[in-house]
Amino acid sequence: MGNTIRAFAAFVPADRCQNYMVRDLREMPLDKTVDLSGNLLRRFPVHVCSFQQLAKLYLSDNRLNSLPPELGQLQNLQILALDFNNFKALPQVVCTLKQLCILYLGNNKLCDLPGELSLLQNLQTLWVEANYLTQLPAVVCELSLLKTLHAGSNALRLLPGQLRRLRELRTIWLSGNLLTDFPPVLLHMPSLEVIDVDWNSIRYFPSLAHLSNLKLVIYDHNPCRNAPKVAKGVRRVGRWAEETPEPDPRKARRYALARQESQEAQVPALPPPLPPTNS
Repeated sequence: MGNTIRAFAAFVPADRCQNYMVRDLREMPLDKTVDLSGNLLRRFPVHVCSFQQLAKLYLSDNRLNSLPPELGQLQNLQILALDFNNFKALPQVVCTLKQLCILYLGNNKLCDLPGELSLLQNLQTLWVEANYLTQLPAVVCELSLLKTLHAGSNALRLLPGQLRRLRELRTIWLSGNLLTDFPPVLLHMPSLEVIDVDWNSIRYFPSLAHLSNLKLVIYDHNPCRNAPKVAKGVRRVGRWAEETPEPDPRKARRYALARQESQEAQVPALPPPLPPTNS
């Protein structure tokens, strides 16, 4: 049914399509949640802004590139999902929603974030993956309560030193960027529990054994010649992850060759000899 409605909507003018999709949304839902994801919306239905007690608003997978100033009336909003849209810049009105805890901005066309984002001092989770970021916006370093940062699939080459100000940061996801070195600033963030630098161009990993809260490091799909050394109990995902301690380059190459040869020459083991029979 959902696919049928989408196919129908694709041939209806944008305004009529929007009315068709949200025409029954005239009262705030009891769970204080409005989900308009995947409705091909080109404009946000302004009447939703009258639901001033709204806590969660999902607008993912639409065709939005702007938001009305009336959105600022939703001062109780805690979760806002704007991912998979056509935003080239974050609408300023978003920065007025000071109760936001989670903000999804992934899969848009953002090259930067406005300085006013620093007003969101309750923000704990920020998703900016799959945008056009060539550097991490400095304003991110001012979000003092941030615990989770998803910034994968951009074009980041380094991280700012100011990131260490985020003492509450627990997880950072940087997969699919252009990092050639492991970001030095992460070595000075002992609160980190998860570090993901999968699919980058990092050739060498420093020791992470001093990061006492680290639980998981994902470093696969890098042209590295060593695995990051970690404390006991920390899970590693990548080449030589099962080896302890950290292999040196020569040992790593020998290990890789030996493993390849063992896979190519799978010789079945001979069965044990039969016990002698008494004749």
